[in-house]
Amino acid sequence: MTTQDLEAIVDDLLALPFPREQEWEGDRRGGPGYHVRVLRTGQDFWEDGGEEAVGAAEEEVDIAFQGLVEALTTRWGEPEPVDLTPYLDREPVEQPFIDPFGLRTPRAEDPVPEPISQLCMLTSTMLLWRPPESGRWVSLAVGQNDREFPIELLAAAGDAPIPQREDRSRPL
Repeated sequence: MTTQDLEAIVDDLLALPFPREQEWEGDRRGGPGYHVRVLRTGQDFWEDGGEEAVGAAEEEVDIAFQGLVEALTTRWGEPEPVDLTPYLDREPVEQPFIDPFGLRTPRAEDPVPEPISQLCMLTSTMLLWRPPESGRWVSLAVGQNDREFPIELLAAAGDAPIPQREDRSRPL
């Protein structure tokens, strides 16, 4: 896909209505208040996880990432880098397991909204733009589930509050 094709997908994410319930359709996940789409996938590393194979896959995904960052920056200005690591130890909005005996201790901080909960499991950072005309934010990230899995370029759109850069000390 060309950079223009990827940019059109980002535009679709900004315009597409959010589903009422969690959905997973092909390379797009969505739910109340968010969409995540895999834009580019490198090879997996089940058979060959050597430096050369990993380097080639990283380069392929990075070329698409850099082209799209340039296109979105031209439209909406410089992106805000967002550190996702503070959200790794926090609870997702919907707990993925049952605690029938009430053994879990509730945490004081607010739960992590989607898609931040998904993205922080794949990567430690994302670039974020706030297109003024959409009322949503859009982000790009490069991530990987585990070292055997492919490296992916992801686009996310959402309406959950993301602190402004100057207020980044405050968690989501």
